[in-house]
Amino acid sequence: MRLSDLISQTILDMLAESDSGEAEIKRNEFANMLGCVPSQINYVISSRFTPENGFIVESRRGGGGYIKITRISLDRSSALMHIVNSIGNEISVNTARIIIENLLEQDVITADQGILISTAISDKCYSEIPPIIRNTVRATIFKNMLVACI
Repeated sequence: MRLSDLISQTILDMLAESDSGEAEIKRNEFANMLGCVPSQINYVISSRFTPENGFIVESRRGGGGYIKITRISLDRSSALMHIVNSIGNEISVNTARIIIENLLEQDVITADQGILISTAISDKCYSEIPPIIRNTVRATIFKNMLVACI
């Protein structure tokens, strides 16, 4: 198991064991426990525990500093609107696919909806669109398709 997977799994285990759906981590202590440097903890949290993946991350610096990770528990409509609002003006095909995978995993969209949306955001659909605006067009279509799933 790669170190980043170990860090991620440990945090997910902490979230699963928590009654409140929160995990509070003191970065340096957590890094020492896992035998890594604190920057690796930051990397995993910033890349895997994002709003698009269904998490809120808060941090406080200083002597009693911590990182608090909360799993977002939303109903289907709220979850979709949260994703739509977090997308912004452009999105890459890889980021969109990750979001679709998370929505499927959390049963927010059906497998058929996932296939349709994946097809609509694929690079094949944008081959005639100038590369400079592809991610903008993709974001617009992706957001509209998610809204249609509500």
